[in-house]
Amino acid sequence: MKYRTLCRTGIKVSPYCLGAMMFGAWGNTDHDDSIRIIHTALDAGINFVDTADVYAQGESEEIVGKALKDRRDDVVLATKVHGGMGEDPNRAGNSRRWIVAEVENSLRRLQTDHIDLYQIHRPDPSVDVEETLSALTDLVRSGKVRAIGCSTFPASEIVESQWISERRGLERFRTEQPPYSIVNRGIEREVLPVCERYGMGTLVWSPLGMGLLTGRYRKGQETDSKRMSFAAGRLTNERKLDVVEELVPLAEKAGLSMTHLAMAFAVAHPGVTSAIIGPRTAEQLDDLLAGAEVTLDDEVLDRIDEIVPPGTDVDPGDVSYAPPAIEHAGLRRRPAGERSAA
Repeated sequence: MKYRTLCRTGIKVSPYCLGAMMFGAWGNTDHDDSIRIIHTALDAGINFVDTADVYAQGESEEIVGKALKDRRDDVVLATKVHGGMGEDPNRAGNSRRWIVAEVENSLRRLQTDHIDLYQIHRPDPSVDVEETLSALTDLVRSGKVRAIGCSTFPASEIVESQWISERRGLERFRTEQPPYSIVNRGIEREVLPVCERYGMGTLVWSPLGMGLLTGRYRKGQETDSKRMSFAAGRLTNERKLDVVEELVPLAEKAGLSMTHLAMAFAVAHPGVTSAIIGPRTAEQLDDLLAGAEVTLDDEVLDRIDEIVPPGTDVDPGDVSYAPPAIEHAGLRRRPAGERSAA
């Protein structure tokens, strides 16, 4: 496994990052099997593990903690905060109150005294980003966190956070974790260039397009995949399925599986530090590892550009975070009496 520098921290990480979302109630409920999968990934040279408090309401962190108990020093460990951890409205979001409380819970579940990369899982328009950065800065200075990052932030909010950090003397986001795949290339337009400009590393998630790019989902074919229960809309979109039908022969011509084509594409971008893989089974991990040495030549990458133009999302509605101005109609409409031009 080759290693890349995580932004300008000097930390070396593998181009494949093991995502732990599928360990626990959301995927593989067998803790021992999940631990074996984690150990197999580490034995293969992956030294980067990413989870989140909200994954199976803490169960994923608990599994990761058990798996890393005797190997903690060999792993760059990342987790995230933001998602709701109960019915109490204050047990969620990006407030100082919640961050300083929840980091202690994550440390306990992970059985460690520090987190290498602590990430804000989503933006929170109800909180000044200065408050969030101030709380994270205190965690870094206390030694509980080594570096901080954000996830699925629009380019404008990444820039704002960088400026606030500089002006207020606060720790700055060192990484961004955005969605990125052949069918979701929107971040190439602004997010990746902004991250490169500020020297941020990127951990891209869903490089297989929620499983669409495994080739398992085809036009006119039915599947009993468990993913259909929570991502059906993303797996049945006609435009994306049309793309899959064009990618299949491209992969075959290159002598690759669809999975290997998709992963090699994700890690080929110079702005991408690591691509997060999220295996649920040992077989899935073995397949992903088998493609770690795949390199796509310019001819294949040019053809992908023809199928899905750079900087575009095949399904414009396929977003994981919508800012308030998009989500709430009232922010796009003047009062009725003020809407006319005359």
